[in-house]
Amino acid sequence: TVQTGSSGWSHLCGASDPGAPAVKIFMPALSPTMEEGNIVKWLKKEGEPVNVGDALCEIETDKAVVTMESSDDGILAKIMREEGSKNIRLGTLIALLVEEGEDWKQVEIPSDVGDTPSVTAATPTPTPLPASAPAPSLVHKTEQHSGKLQFRLSPAARNILETHDLDASKCVPSGPRGIFTKEDALRLLEQKQKGRPLESKPVVSSPTLDKTGVPVSPLGKTISPPSARPTPARPPVSMPGRPASMDTFTEIPPSDTRRVIAKRVTESKTTIPHTYATADCDLGAVLKLRKELSKDDIKVSVNDIIIKATAVTLKQMPDVNVIWDGVGPRQLQSIDISITVATDQGFTTPIIKDAAAKGVQEIAASTKALTKKARDGKLVPEEYQGGSFSISDLSMFGISSFIGFINSPQACALAVGRARAELSLVVDEEGNEKLQQQQFMTMTLASDSRVIDEELASKFLVNLKANLENPVRLALS
Repeated sequence: TVQTGSSGWSHLCGASDPGAPAVKIFMPALSPTMEEGNIVKWLKKEGEPVNVGDALCEIETDKAVVTMESSDDGILAKIMREEGSKNIRLGTLIALLVEEGEDWKQVEIPSDVGDTPSVTAATPTPTPLPASAPAPSLVHKTEQHSGKLQFRLSPAARNILETHDLDASKCVPSGPRGIFTKEDALRLLEQKQKGRPLESKPVVSSPTLDKTGVPVSPLGKTISPPSARPTPARPPVSMPGRPASMDTFTEIPPSDTRRVIAKRVTESKTTIPHTYATADCDLGAVLKLRKELSKDDIKVSVNDIIIKATAVTLKQMPDVNVIWDGVGPRQLQSIDISITVATDQGFTTPIIKDAAAKGVQEIAASTKALTKKARDGKLVPEEYQGGSFSISDLSMFGISSFIGFINSPQACALAVGRARAELSLVVDEEGNEKLQQQQFMTMTLASDSRVIDEELASKFLVNLKANLENPVRLALS
């Protein structure tokens, strides 16, 4: 039986064995895209009482560090996954509770508990060769020479050995349980490329010598010394479909956030038909508005005004405030703007809820608070789940324009560049043409053509531009 707390974050279920004293606590799904989690810290110790709503532990998801709460009373009897455990799959047993009054030290550990493979992939079992099959030229799984230790090859090591025609028996494996690792293979390749002499393999039989001491083959032919024999042709190190060289590098383990970003970006660019439209907007009126507000000690950014203008435009054009739910379009009533925030682990998208109903000053306060929580890793799921429209702003990096990607199931993503000064030919009130410096900003809208066609996307950009160039409209909506 699955038990869910009021917060919707905990995932506890009773022991499956009748009469068993333990209540199992599993790794819960704390975000829609979460597949694995890391236990950052246990907030309860073994033997401590636990009440409903108590914080059990802190779990790092693909989005943030979330506190997992208990949905049952009892005593924390056994922690199955210690602090620092990483890449724990959903549904993995992480702790056991017992009822109050039970001896927690005598908790029954389930017999079916096993380590869920998360980081290290299991090495495949070698397929035995038939007795009549010839011995392979490359050692794949076990060393064949007598008197030497047996070892296994990792898949990466095997690929390097086969690619560069290396002999695994010339290097002592350094991996756990005698596994021949990728690093061993790279070290062997480095020795080969530097021309270091390698110890020779055992000779099965020695050729006989003639009267002059020259070796003779069993067929009576004279064997030329190694220096006189032509070197067999070997394929070059750089081959089509093969790595050009194995330079030294450092593997960087991806964080949960980075893995999810990679997955989501790939899904977006391969499953959503993106259409792009670009427009330049004169920011003169927006910059003037900011200056006037600052006189009253009201501090808002250009991005805050863009968020407000986008929300107002969505309210004016509800056909754009839609998502694709996998079957068809769905028009949303609430206008929730996702803003992209860069963090040390990657980017995340906290949401300004009901942005059309908020004033610019309220949007500025929400943006500041959510940005800080995102960078501190303290966003809760309801602060980043959902959203109907995304905005990415790279103006602080000096980027003039760029193209964003759509965050499914949303149908639109607006990419905003920096303001730039340009000389333009304008007409004054008297009808005379003159050169005038203006501040322009480039906006690029990515839209899902399954939901929003080019005409609708173009009209949205035209209306958004009009709202930004005449910000007084924002106060009337």
